[in-house]
Amino acid sequence: MIKTSSPSSSSLWLIFRTLLGVGLQSFGGGSSTFYLIHEACRRYGWMDEEEFVRSWALAQVTPGINLIKLTILIGNKLRGATGIAAAVGGLLLPSVFITALMTAGYSAIRSLPIMKGILKGVLPAALGLSLAMGVQMATPLLSRARGEGWMRLGISLGVIVIAGLLLAWNATSPLLVLLLGGGVTAALFNFFPVNGRRDAP
Repeated sequence: MIKTSSPSSSSLWLIFRTLLGVGLQSFGGGSSTFYLIHEACRRYGWMDEEEFVRSWALAQVTPGINLIKLTILIGNKLRGATGIAAAVGGLLLPSVFITALMTAGYSAIRSLPIMKGILKGVLPAALGLSLAMGVQMATPLLSRARGEGWMRLGISLGVIVIAGLLLAWNATSPLLVLLLGGGVTAALFNFFPVNGRRDAP
């Protein structure tokens, strides 16, 4: 159930234990972590879909690890510097501890057939999480574009498809794709205003 309390009412303990839970469940790589962070934002009302997408885009156009940057943005919004410390600390603590243990013991079990099978099975599941998250994040944005007119919906879908193809087959820089996508979308949206009105500058 999604809670409706304001983000500013979130205690440091809630932020820490929520991101700690994310860190403990983040098996399968970045896709699962991203999904869990998104679900936490939805559950506690920390960010709506549009703000979450904007924050994720901002995280991708700046240097560094995207998920940590996203966590920093969430923590900063909720409680400022102390929120950042609680969010990042909660997210990283399990992985630091578990990775240290695995580094010590992985060499002893990595050649076992069951471990090889587990690692192979994680990859398709992680891909499924990525696809589910993409659909979940795109739905409200496309719904809003549809409300602004069929042309804007077509533009949004076109940018999504072209950006995906560029990243999948051309090894294009994500930063370049984001900047080009943002520029092209802004220009075309200005050319096709909502209900005959141009967007405010």
